Amino acid sequence: MKKKFIAGILTAALAVGALTGCGGSGESAAETTAPAQEETAAEPEAEAEPEAEADTAETEAAETEESAEVESKGTITVAASPTPHAEILEQAKPILAEQGWDLEVTEFEDYVQPNMVVESGEFDANYFQHIPYLDSFNEEQGTHLVNAGGIHYEPFGIYPGTKSDLSTLESGDVIAVPNDTTNEARALLLLQDNGILTLQDGVGLEATVRDIVDNPYGVEIQELEAAQVPRVKDEVAFAVMNGNYAMEAGFSVSKDAVAYEQSDSEAAQTYVNVIAVKEGNENSEGIKALVDVLKSDAIKDYINSTYDGGVIPFE
Repeated sequence: MKKKFIAGILTAALAVGALTGCGGSGESAAETTAPAQEETAAEPEAEAEPEAEADTAETEAAETEESAEVESKGTITVAASPTPHAEILEQAKPILAEQGWDLEVTEFEDYVQPNMVVESGEFDANYFQHIPYLDSFNEEQGTHLVNAGGIHYEPFGIYPGTKSDLSTLESGDVIAVPNDTTNEARALLLLQDNGILTLQDGVGLEATVRDIVDNPYGVEIQELEAAQVPRVKDEVAFAVMNGNYAMEAGFSVSKDAVAYEQSDSEAAQTYVNVIAVKEGNENSEGIKALVDVLKSDAIKDYINSTYDGGVIPFE
């Protein structure tokens, strides 16, 4: 009996020891594992910080690079006729902005002020005229303007007024033409090419109504300031117009003109529209950038797709 009692005590002691050992092992495992898990969880945070710093550095570098790419180079001021010149310049604005140039365009309705504001230095350039007009203006006004680059030409056209067929012209019918020297000659030459009148031999680009030597239809030539010609189209038999004024009046040279200069004609090549500047400024950085953009494929594509043959890029 005594032996059984002692054996029971020993057995109980061993059981308690075993339970204590399991508990101690479990507690130690928990204490050992928990810090390891905490360290493992903390590791991604430690790694994320350098990545965040790297992303920030890359973003700042990109912003700095972008800022450097569009660093302002200055402003280019241009006086222009509304159609198509100012419209074409509007297409050039974003391209020039990418290069750091701010293009400011001011529209003028006449053919005098755009030259005067460039001569005075108020504007850097203008875009509205062809070379013969530029040369004539310099001679008459004593200005010092030069061609900085040819951009496009606009076929001159004869547009319907109260009549739509040249063969129906009668004595006393009126045909309106521009009154400035070179554009009047251009209009008269186009009328001559279509058998409406005959000019004195050799007058060429200096022709005026005084040079008409034969007028088989007995028509009256009404000389008006170029911008006024479209406004009388409903009062005259026909109107001979510059391309830009014809477009402003809603005419398409290919669809509405009863006759117009052909693209390979001497007149079309002679009357290329240019960027004009005061002498000495033609090689300035801003003007060269402006001309390069206006002669770019992007602007040529815009012209060809927009004006239905009324404006043709100059090569």
